[in-house]
Amino acid sequence: MTALPGDELVSKGVADLERGEESVEALLVSIGRPRLERLGYRIVSPIESPEDRLYERLAAEDSDSAHSRYNALIRRLVSFERAAESIR
Repeated sequence: MTALPGDELVSKGVADLERGEESVEALLVSIGRPRLERLGYRIVSPIESPEDRLYERLAAEDSDSAHSRYNALIRRLVSFERAAESIR
């Protein structure tokens, strides 16, 4: 599924969760966990309250762009999920 939009985010997020790392990508995968698991992904140790934690992390980096960056990441996740569902 490497040709799907957003694959780099999902792949890194899954790997980061497996290593116990909290990254933007790991938080994003934690948000998408239910749908990603239905698509066959094994999500190890998802992060609790990922929506809030992702926004807080983005705001800490740049509070002015946090909202738009958060929404862009969510759109990218949903795009990946839809694309993956369409080829199942």
